[in-house]
Amino acid sequence: MAVRPVLRLPEPVLKQPAKAVDRIDDAARALAQDLLDTMRVSPACVGLAAPQIGVSLRAFAVDVTGHKKARSCHGELVLFNPEILLAHGPVVAREGCMSVPDLTGDVPRATRLVVRGITPEGDDRVLQVDAFEARAFLHELDHLDGLLFLDRVTSSDAVFKRKVYR
Repeated sequence: MAVRPVLRLPEPVLKQPAKAVDRIDDAARALAQDLLDTMRVSPACVGLAAPQIGVSLRAFAVDVTGHKKARSCHGELVLFNPEILLAHGPVVAREGCMSVPDLTGDVPRATRLVVRGITPEGDDRVLQVDAFEARAFLHELDHLDGLLFLDRVTSSDAVFKRKVYR
């Protein structure tokens, strides 16, 4: 469909809770495709939430395929109205974000999750994710709640200038 520009802080949509997707229709499927298309062309991107492309709806794409820190990997997927059913952890690790491209930070996240959402085909899906994939899911879920990784860093000393953005 379309590669969309990724919005950066201080865009207001990034700090607002997103609205639920009412139904899975052609517009929702087009949004899913735009999320995937934009994620695919973005270097080192493992996830992208709808607010990051200016759409205040509860949808995100994730794909941790080939990432060295991934254990679970469900491949390329989009979920609408995702919710956490169960979370175990947390572990602190470094995160970055395309919407905050010049910084990284140390963020505590659960290491195992059970997440439910709706696929672009309209199917309910429950996923068990762990390690890096769990971190990616939680990062994208935060975007849907109007939060950025900067809102979750362990302290102001845990924010760093990004050295390289590939």
